[in-house]
Amino acid sequence: MISNDRSPEKVILVCVATEGSEDPEILLDELAELVETAGGQEVGRVIQNRENASPATYVGKGKLEEISAYASAQGATGIVCDDELSPSQMRNLSEALEPLKVLDRTMIILDIFADHASSSEGKLEVELAQLRYRAARIRALAGSYDRQYGLGMRGPGEKKLETDRRIIRERIAVLAGELKNVSRTREVTRSLRNRKGLPLVSIVGYTNAGKSTLLNALTGSEVLEEDKLFATLDTTIRSYISGTGQEILFSDTVGFIRKLPHHLVDAFRSTLDEARFADIILQVADASDPEIRAKMRVVRDTLAGLGISDKPIITVFNKCDKLHPADLRDPEADASVMISAKTGEGLRQLIERVEKILSERSCRFDGIIPYTQGSLASDIRTRGRLLSEEYLPEGIKISAFVPPELAGRLKGFETEENI
Repeated sequence: MISNDRSPEKVILVCVATEGSEDPEILLDELAELVETAGGQEVGRVIQNRENASPATYVGKGKLEEISAYASAQGATGIVCDDELSPSQMRNLSEALEPLKVLDRTMIILDIFADHASSSEGKLEVELAQLRYRAARIRALAGSYDRQYGLGMRGPGEKKLETDRRIIRERIAVLAGELKNVSRTREVTRSLRNRKGLPLVSIVGYTNAGKSTLLNALTGSEVLEEDKLFATLDTTIRSYISGTGQEILFSDTVGFIRKLPHHLVDAFRSTLDEARFADIILQVADASDPEIRAKMRVVRDTLAGLGISDKPIITVFNKCDKLHPADLRDPEADASVMISAKTGEGLRQLIERVEKILSERSCRFDGIIPYTQGSLASDIRTRGRLLSEEYLPEGIKISAFVPPELAGRLKGFETEENI
């Protein structure tokens, strides 16, 4: 964030509205939230209706004079465009609007990520995304960074804004190598988890929909919860023990947003892959948000872009405590549940849905486990959904749903009527 001894930077928000695009006011409302989260202050908006954004200056040349005069009247020090600017657009805008600072949506998001990254992996991912962005724009940015402060590209790599392409390329190579090592560590951890056969449920959703609050409510963990965009970036996995004794892992990761910069998607691919290996996807949506359907579509499109389209999906309509009685449904999901992660309403029904889907993907086991094979009985309790158990002279009679891998180890212990 911008240091307390300086007032927030005042910026004009600029959007080009093309035919078929979303309501520009809604887009700029979200951009204003991003600017505020990054430590800036919106002091005005400029919207231009065009068939396409100008490849040279984003807005039309006639609009540049209007923006310059408006910024001067509002005391703005810069503008923020709602799209990612090309190198030529940024260079031309900077020259035409001198001395105004020219920022784009991607720079603001990268700025927020740099401020919120806390783990070593998150910091590596953000720095890599920033450097890839800068590498294509080093000439356009070289003359403007000396007058930038805070808002727009701070964090890892900031101290060498004047570095040349060669140094940036070398640093990108180093970061890519370090992230490959992190990715290999994740794969080892994931492999160990798979051997245990514990089901993984991945919580995804638009930023600030309440994913971390839900994770905390389900597992009793204390992941950071804040009413702001991208409060948490790092993947968090927590264990939940159901009423039947089954252990289920829940993971929470970075939230999605419109026009999520491809630099971030590429850099965070290892982190986002947790959802790709999940057994179930929980799509959390803010039920009180008037733009809920559009944001749900952004989440689905982002998942599809990551190659995640074949998982069972439970849509979780969160913050139902803010609504009048309503019953929302997602026709594209395998199930829909209304909850309030804050009050706990609907959490029991959510867990029941999760257990039901896991049961449908599991194998039924009815048999007797000898007392000499007590570890198998323990695995059934922790990795499966126990239906009943009875202690007999010859062993433990158990009925349960278990993962396919565990079912293979239980061959030979089934009762005759179950063979």
